[in-house]
Amino acid sequence: MDVEHARHLRDKERGQHRPHTMAPQPGTGKHREIRFSKLRPGQVEQAFVLLAGLDGLTVAPGSIANAISVWYEITDYTMQGLEAALIDQGFHLENTLYSKLVRALVYFVEETQLRNMRQPERLIKKSHEVYSKAWDHHPHGDHDDTPVDLREQK
Repeated sequence: MDVEHARHLRDKERGQHRPHTMAPQPGTGKHREIRFSKLRPGQVEQAFVLLAGLDGLTVAPGSIANAISVWYEITDYTMQGLEAALIDQGFHLENTLYSKLVRALVYFVEETQLRNMRQPERLIKKSHEVYSKAWDHHPHGDHDDTPVDLREQK
């Protein structure tokens, strides 16, 4: 049995699904991976202890040696907030082009989801009625001023 298969079995037993961090994750529960710089040994263990103490955040070893996996509700935490807090504490994150692109995409997606969750839900079925009433009251070329009884005589 290889390491990935063992992790998969462990996570399945704990009820923690481990999809790829860039796979679509519908709903408010998110699984992300925080990658640290390889040049600073010991960061992963320190960050693991620090993040494990937060309520509503589940932490597990990452898929690679310099990473940790986190599970959270987007209403409680965001990836940008977690990484900013770690940077403020003196941690150094992986700084490759790939990591920067993934990070920017995750920040954008989570920010957009939160913004959409805060917006009131539009009543799409009612919007058609609003446009129909506005069309009826607006003068346009499709309106026939001829009385109904005169239109039927033709």
